[in-house]
Amino acid sequence: MTATSVETATGEQDAVLLLDRARGVVDPQLRTTVASLPGQIRRIAAYHFGWEEVDGTPASGSGGKAIRPALVLAATRAFGADPAPAVRAAAAVELAHNFTLLHDDIIDEDATRRHRPTAWSVFGIPDALLAGDAMNALALRLLAEDPHPAAGAASARLAACVIELCAGQQADCAFEERGPHEVSLDEVTAMALAKTGALLGCACALGALYAGQGEEAVAAMDAFGREAGLAFQLIDDLIGIWGDPGLTGKPAGADLVARKKSLPVVAALASGTRAGEELAELYARPVLDAGAVRAAADAVERAGGRDWAQNQAAERMARAVEQLSRAVPDLSAAGDLLALAEFVTRRTR
Repeated sequence: MTATSVETATGEQDAVLLLDRARGVVDPQLRTTVASLPGQIRRIAAYHFGWEEVDGTPASGSGGKAIRPALVLAATRAFGADPAPAVRAAAAVELAHNFTLLHDDIIDEDATRRHRPTAWSVFGIPDALLAGDAMNALALRLLAEDPHPAAGAASARLAACVIELCAGQQADCAFEERGPHEVSLDEVTAMALAKTGALLGCACALGALYAGQGEEAVAAMDAFGREAGLAFQLIDDLIGIWGDPGLTGKPAGADLVARKKSLPVVAALASGTRAGEELAELYARPVLDAGAVRAAADAVERAGGRDWAQNQAAERMARAVEQLSRAVPDLSAAGDLLALAEFVTRRTR
């Protein structure tokens, strides 16, 4: 094993420990908060988080990676503050994130998440939709009831973030109705910043708020999270094409089956290459079978979409570090944040 691979493995181990630690402190708050939901809505939320089976019996699911709550807590620590008072804020961010997942699964008609049937496919669209709405309201209530002096500003920022997320999701859906060459790279990048970057930026900004920081530091942390979030989305889009179903819990080429205009796909379509034209022809089909999905993945790669996305992820991470240094000049104090950001851009699921 080379020195670089050892460093990478060590960094991943550090990030995994940070995520485990975040789950350990945030999970009790999440469970208590979700338990306050009424009847069937509580059951659906508990199932979605992986805490219960369909029949309500306990399950062993972890409820996801906890990247966003880990960012809240790590951002607080980066300023030398105690992260304990920020646990409610971290839970609120995770509730907001999972509200979007419930809705995304319905919009995308995804049948599986975290290696089991999605909530809507089990409980039906109306109930899953309402459970998502309730979780969003629960996130804002959690902050509204928090006596911390930063809670008001955090609540306003999270609400604004959710509106931005909705705008990003709406744009993503609208792109699907447009032809292969009718969506620009600038448009899809702006969509990804809103749909994914906004919540990671909000998580980091909330950590700064709970650490008692002023607007300049809060804005820099938000910018850090947004840039890291775009890097995250670029990798997510690559996984959506080439991810291992055994790791992702989703079918191979799921984004291609849905003919999503993801970042690497749009980069390939805009490449001016023959492979890009082949991809456009495939995307013009009403349905892509398994062979067409493989051909589309090959076309994206030959048109340079895969390399472009990987290079862009690295560039966005460099921008993220630059923004972080504005808020925390001594980057050694922000080691946890950097470890988490590095982790999400090297993941395979």
